Amino acid sequence: MTVVPMPVPSSLARAIDTLVAHYDATVLPAWTGAGWDAGRQLAHEALDGVTGAPRPDQRFRAMACARQLFVFSRAGHLTHARTLFSSLRRYFGGQDRGAWIYSVGPDGQPLDTARDLYTHAFVIFAAAHYYRASSDSEALSVLRGTVDVVEQRFANGAGLYHAALTADFADSGAGVLQNPVMHLTEAYLAALDATGDRWFETRLQALARAVHVTFVDPLSGCIAELPQGTAGNRIEPGHQFEWYSLVAMAPKVFADSPLRETLDKAFTFARQHGVVDADTLGVCAAIDDKGRQIDTTQRIWAQTEFARALGLRGTIGGEAGALAQLEAWIASFRIRFLHPLGWNEVLAADGSVLRAEMPSTTPYHLLTAYEALHALR
Repeated sequence: MTVVPMPVPSSLARAIDTLVAHYDATVLPAWTGAGWDAGRQLAHEALDGVTGAPRPDQRFRAMACARQLFVFSRAGHLTHARTLFSSLRRYFGGQDRGAWIYSVGPDGQPLDTARDLYTHAFVIFAAAHYYRASSDSEALSVLRGTVDVVEQRFANGAGLYHAALTADFADSGAGVLQNPVMHLTEAYLAALDATGDRWFETRLQALARAVHVTFVDPLSGCIAELPQGTAGNRIEPGHQFEWYSLVAMAPKVFADSPLRETLDKAFTFARQHGVVDADTLGVCAAIDDKGRQIDTTQRIWAQTEFARALGLRGTIGGEAGALAQLEAWIASFRIRFLHPLGWNEVLAADGSVLRAEMPSTTPYHLLTAYEALHALR
């Protein structure tokens, strides 16, 4: 059956425009203004949500630098993106081409030298977007080198990857975790778009099969944070929405993947049990496999992933009511999470602010959701 994409109502288009306008006028300029440490040539790790001033930096993470590189590459601010790309390599790269440490201290010296899959995934992701924006051959070299490290060092021999390794790439006992694998999926999709190399498509298809076998709860269809059968496992609704969007936005890649069907179930389960109430449409942090809320805090990234998935569900999926719910979500989100200096990072279920600081990593979450919503128009 062919699904005909649903048109976006003009009222929803205007609501989406308000989110984009806030991002363009408030969020993005903060990271070339108060959020930029000109001496270190790095973004501060966070701004104060009340004053907009930088919070004291205890560390600088490679992942945070890579996310900022993605943001400014997508914005077309190539001079700033080039500076971030240079800083990424200078501070966090080492002798091994394509290998990255986790963080440096305020003095710019290595702080945490662990090899983290999450970090490597975001370097690939950012390098792919920077290469598309700039055609800088060095970005392509970084992308290729980092993929080689991931495949040669992090692969666990069973189709998945170690979440973290020691500084010399020995097994640290971290095991396999869902979240870095999801972001590696996102990174390989970006690399496929940037290079056209069909190897990424083949690897993504195999990776999706391994994720399905290892992480998917057969009853709910949800992708758990830890492998199935692990004690203390949990389901994050935001990750169900994020996975749903990644797969829905690459239909040719995942045409034959069992994740397509199970993520339909996961979306429904996460919306039923993870969205706190019909008034706020706030998404809680975690539920168990029975749908009971085990962490009621609401992080901004989970809200934006719900919005992106709702938009795709309503247009590509043709679900009646999804676009109306998205419009209601925007109205609530603007009141609860956005403010004239930026955003609230974490709210309690009652709407009180639990974390007022604004991390340099969050514009990535806002941008991926807003771009997907704007594309619906």
